[in-house]
Order: sequence, then C-alpha cells, then structure tokens
Amino acid sequence: MAEHRLLTEHFGMEGIQTLAGYERAGGYQGLRRALRELTPDDLVAQVKASGLRGRGGAGFPTGTKWSFLPGDVHPRYLCVNADESEPGCFKDRALIEGDPHQLIEGTLIAAYAIQAPIAFIYIRGEYFDQRLLLERCVEEARAAGYIGRGILGSDFSCDVIVHGGAGAYICGEETALLDSLEGRRGQPRLKPPFPAVKGLYGQPTVVNNVETLSNLPHIVLRGGSWYASLGTEKSKGTRLFCCSGHIERPGTYEMLLGTPIRELLEEECGGVWKGRRLKAFQPGGGSMQVLLPEHLDLPLDMEAVAQAGSALGAGAMVFMDETTCMVNVSMRLVDFYHHESCGKCSPCREGTYFESDLMHRLERGVLAPEELTTLSDICDNMNGKCFCPLGDTATWFVMSAYAAFRDEFEAHCGAGRCPVREPRAAEAVA
Repeated sequence: MAEHRLLTEHFGMEGIQTLAGYERAGGYQGLRRALRELTPDDLVAQVKASGLRGRGGAGFPTGTKWSFLPGDVHPRYLCVNADESEPGCFKDRALIEGDPHQLIEGTLIAAYAIQAPIAFIYIRGEYFDQRLLLERCVEEARAAGYIGRGILGSDFSCDVIVHGGAGAYICGEETALLDSLEGRRGQPRLKPPFPAVKGLYGQPTVVNNVETLSNLPHIVLRGGSWYASLGTEKSKGTRLFCCSGHIERPGTYEMLLGTPIRELLEEECGGVWKGRRLKAFQPGGGSMQVLLPEHLDLPLDMEAVAQAGSALGAGAMVFMDETTCMVNVSMRLVDFYHHESCGKCSPCREGTYFESDLMHRLERGVLAPEELTTLSDICDNMNGKCFCPLGDTATWFVMSAYAAFRDEFEAHCGAGRCPVREPRAAEAVA
C-alpha cells in the first residue's frame, strides 16, 4: 500500500500557493457547500459522524470538542494551533507550504460550525516564511470574498488573523497559546475552566491543530460517512507522519491509519540507512515513549500504539539505528524540556534541572550506579504532578529508554566515558 494522498494531493501542483491555483484544484467548494447547504449544527453532526480526531497529539474527537461550547454565550473564538515545536515534527510546515489555502478554507469551515466571528492562526515564531505565506493567502481570500462580512453572500461573517509566536514550545499547549495571544507570557492555565467555557478573552474558544482543520474541506464535500470509511474502527482517516532519523528517505508521508508501521519505514522511508539495523523508534515525537523493532508490525492506530506503551502523538516518527546511544538521546531530549520549561510549577522547573544534570553526568560516565535510582525518583516526582503535560513528557522517553535499555544505562555508570559512542568512534578512526 502506497501513500494515501488526501491532504497532500495538491502538493507540488503549479500555483497551489495562490488563490487562483487552489480554485483550479477545486478549492473553497467545501466552504461554499457548508454555507449554502448546511447549518452549523449539520456541520458539527457531519464532523462527529466522520470520526475525525484531533491531530495535535491528544486525539480528542473534533466534533465533540466543538459541541462543548455553551450555546448561548457569544462571541466565541477559533484558534488554530500552528505552534509546531515538538522535536521531530514538521507536518504543519509541510501543510502550510504545500497547500496554504486548504488550511484557510478548513479554518473558515470550523469558524462557521462554531459561529466564531474571528479565527486566529497562531504560528510558530521560527516559521517566518510560512507566516508571510499565510498572511498573503489570507489577503487573497479576503479580497475574493471568502473572508470578511457576508461571506459568499451568506449571513456569516468571519475575519482571520495570523499571529506569530516568539518561539516558545510551551505555547503549543492550548491555554499557554491563549495567554500568548492575549499579550501575556505564555504559561498554561489552571483547568477547569476549559477553553470551551472560558478561553480567549474569557470567552468560549475552540483550539484546533493545522492538520485537523485541513481535513474539513474534504469531509464537507464527500460526507462524514465517507471519511469514517477510511482508517480503523477508532482511528479514522489519514495522518501525516514526519519521518526522520536514521532512514534513507526522511520526509512527510500521508498514510491511511491502520497501515503497519513497518510499511511506512521500509516502503516509504526506504528502510534504515547504511544497511544497519533498527534499534528503537519514537512513534509520535520527542516526548513519546520508545518502541522497539518488535513493534514495527503495529498498525498506525492510536489505540494499538497506546496499548504498546507509547502514543502516535503529533505523528513524528524518529528512527534510531544500532549505533545510537540511548543515554545520549535521553540527555538531549531532557535538555530540550529543561530549556523549554516555563517555570510556572516547581516539579517541572526544578525537576527538569535535576534530570538534566543527572543525565549529563551519566552520559559522561561519572555517575555512581546507586544514583540511577535518583533518576527514577526525579521522574516519579514529576510525572502526573506538574501543572501541564510538559513536565510529564519530560520523563516519558527517559524512563521508557531506561526500562528497555537498562544494561546500557548501567554500563555508563563509572565508565568515565560513553561506552556506546566512543568505541565506535575509535573503530571509525582505525
């Protein structure tokens, strides 16, 4: 089974980054149909019937999320989470570059469904070129009557605003994103109240991911039951997987959910590079628990991967070959979470500091064997005890790698060096 192109079917098409090119490819027909043939309640029902789940990591049913908005409170807002900062993840960038108007159309359809007069696209600060592209496409759509007052002659009005972040990973958490949009320091809020009840500017708010919204034009045009026929019983449709690491063909691949992971690795990514063997992989980005070669026959299915002890997360597949030092990878990921901690809660603020310090000493081979229990204690004091998921995820890969490669962790203790990487470096010189 090859790639199943739905969201990526227009990638590489001439002129697709312009309104004229997108319209030639059938663009904005989904929005026309939604406004002319469907009420907002009909649209929510279609998305519920499709089984579409959020593509940002949590996998919550999209239509159900929309229905949480209180019916009598206005205005309400739509926020598009394009703050793609998960290590190994670059699918949102691919969607914005490859078919920007598809995202804008999906944004307008979602705004109509929840009756939001304003939609904000919050894009990662480092995505400067992509932000400029989106801003240009929004102006094109506004000039053509797809954005603004009385869209396409209907009684629905909506503006779209592209807002650039400042490069903070924490702003990928939906409530930190809302604080940042309001001009405050991006830090997570206490929940409840949830954004659906009290979100942006204290009003009901829906936060959806780029990939989630890019599905909507297709669902509106072909129907919720058609979309529900794709994928597995609980994981419907396709997903974009960002594949990187020790593989022959890194890139973004769109696969039907339910496809074996082995097929993605061997047929699309060309297998592990340099004829080496796979040692481990992360199925959903830097924060997800490690999986092993025996997990390659798992389907790309949220429930199946969860039962194996990890998660599809944001859809970032990071593959590691036999030469990889799992202690070194763990140390680098811990450093990332230590750097990105917003500092709001002490378990995360202090825990990531101590975790990083311990991992650096372990990687250098100067940690005493009995101190490995301290690593478990630190992670236990963080997991499930932090203000937001960042502190939890800072422990997941480390503890899963420790469980799967305990002998490698123990071999570092007192070795005075990395026993995995340094011998291989010496062999290469010889």
